[in-house]
Amino acid sequence: MSELAPKRLVVGISGASGIIYGIRMLEVLRKAGVETHLIMSKAAEMTAAYETDMKAKDVRDLASVYHPMADIGANISSGSFHTLGMVVVPCSVRTMSEIATGVTGSLMSRAADVVLKERRRLVLAVRETPLHSGHLRTMLQLSDIGAVISPIMPAFYNRPQSLDDIVNHSVGRILDLFDLDAGIVKRWKDEA
Repeated sequence: MSELAPKRLVVGISGASGIIYGIRMLEVLRKAGVETHLIMSKAAEMTAAYETDMKAKDVRDLASVYHPMADIGANISSGSFHTLGMVVVPCSVRTMSEIATGVTGSLMSRAADVVLKERRRLVLAVRETPLHSGHLRTMLQLSDIGAVISPIMPAFYNRPQSLDDIVNHSVGRILDLFDLDAGIVKRWKDEA
């Protein structure tokens, strides 16, 4: 008898602007009862200080389990550790490029590589603009090996009234990719 994958998600936060998306992801997953395993880069810790009033420890405390970037031996670096997959939100071009080339020098890229090799869902919420053709080729390469590229782009059909509405909708749509409905997405309704 096979064991069902637990409601467990690896969350990577890289140094790209938009750390609020990673923070909100952790808050929403906690409320939904999903076990989170956080990896946060040094650049993400700096971004937290620039963009929020939170300290890196405050962000780490939102996760069920925190893994330092250098801990290559962490359980999330093994395919035998069952997860729903991994999301990197926000995902910097540097992190995206490391994952695309199979460089596994940090726990972030190693965990992503494991998710890909085990054919689990890897979602990269890329936060960069504009993109040059090298970025686009890297995204295509990632898509070809099984990653889902989900750039953070606001939707307006839901008529957001606040920044929170925009952030929640984006986070909710990313969670949709893992078949997790946190109840924060204002769904499209057919007017017919």
